[in-house]
Amino acid sequence: MIHISYSEENANKKVKAPLTKRGNKTRQKLLVAAEKVFGETGYFQASIVDITKEASVAQGTFYIYFPSKYAIFEELITQMSKDFRSKIKGEIGGVKDYQQVLRIGFRTFFSWVKEHRNLYSIVQQVLLVDENLYRSYYQRLAEGYIRELKEAAKNDDSLIDLDPETIAYSLMGISQFIGMRWVYWDNADVPEPVFEDVMGIIFHGITGNKKE
Repeated sequence: MIHISYSEENANKKVKAPLTKRGNKTRQKLLVAAEKVFGETGYFQASIVDITKEASVAQGTFYIYFPSKYAIFEELITQMSKDFRSKIKGEIGGVKDYQQVLRIGFRTFFSWVKEHRNLYSIVQQVLLVDENLYRSYYQRLAEGYIRELKEAAKNDDSLIDLDPETIAYSLMGISQFIGMRWVYWDNADVPEPVFEDVMGIIFHGITGNKKE
């Protein structure tokens, strides 16, 4: 496995935070350009020149905000994780029924995949770029699932007593591959019968009694 660590490529360097509104706008332009370039070209084939050309900024401007290609890649993953978790939190805010929470969460994820195909592609690349960053990305997502599960267990005695972390990673695996199969590969919505089958598997298993 190829592994590039931030410390190896840029010892003691940090991403620089812009101090002005204009600077923040330029920085965001670079991130948007990096999303497209990494998503379409791949991390190892992409270059800083590709990113600055896509962003329509001078190459030297790039280094005002990011010390390296890895630094902007890492920032893109960090921002994506934060934005996605914030979106999920906003969608499920105030919903108490855990089945509804999961339904909303899955639909939000599938919608996000369709709207951010390049970012979804980038996540798959992270494992080859930096295993620790890949692990951190999924750990943060799992933490959100675990919090919701623990909260749900307080209010819903129908939930069976299973390890929340095991459930969290199982749910992420289901959403990951259903999203890949229908949304990412076919660039389509998850068919409603498929979505309902997924919910049936999650809440009733595959060996339970058939519905009357």
